[in-house]
Amino acid sequence: MTSKIKVNILADGGDNSIITSDGAGSFTASSGLASSVQSVGGIQNTPAFSVRFNGTNSTGHSHNSITKVPFNTEDFDTDNAFDISSNYRFTVPSGKAGKYFFYGQVSTKGASNAERRSHYTWLYKNDSAVAKRGLFGTTQIFEGGQETITDISRTLDLSVGDYVDLRVQVYDNLSGDYTIVGDTPNCTYFTGYRLIGA
Repeated sequence: MTSKIKVNILADGGDNSIITSDGAGSFTASSGLASSVQSVGGIQNTPAFSVRFNGTNSTGHSHNSITKVPFNTEDFDTDNAFDISSNYRFTVPSGKAGKYFFYGQVSTKGASNAERRSHYTWLYKNDSAVAKRGLFGTTQIFEGGQETITDISRTLDLSVGDYVDLRVQVYDNLSGDYTIVGDTPNCTYFTGYRLIGA
């Protein structure tokens, strides 16, 4: 046997409304209740992280190879779920499955004599590509030695243990190597967070 309490208004002892319902399943919290929830941490989009590549990766990456971006600096990581030491990826912690939003940007620089024809940023889930965005041209579109930047965003439905990373691919008509640029915080970065209510 089940029991129900049906109300359209939940009020305190002073008859001040705390929560009101429209009778169709939607409710509105009073500004006081919303403020109280926020003061104790609120309802947060966590896990959340923001990482970046700090420095210039000067080892050189082979032309047309898809390379994982070595994010080595955290601006924040609420659940210690991003590995900045070896795998350079976010892994969904226990109890935190759900829909996540990711956004990233990668900057690369070719050799002075490069003739780069394309530059792609990839988003990978469990080592499989799930999104790709970039620039492509049939003629030289990037001057040698200049930085090229592409960004990417995607919402993913993730289970506990799933992992996500960002990769980059550059095609050089002269088969030259390229470097990943991170000498300022605005060059190469990656952020993500779990969505609430989705």
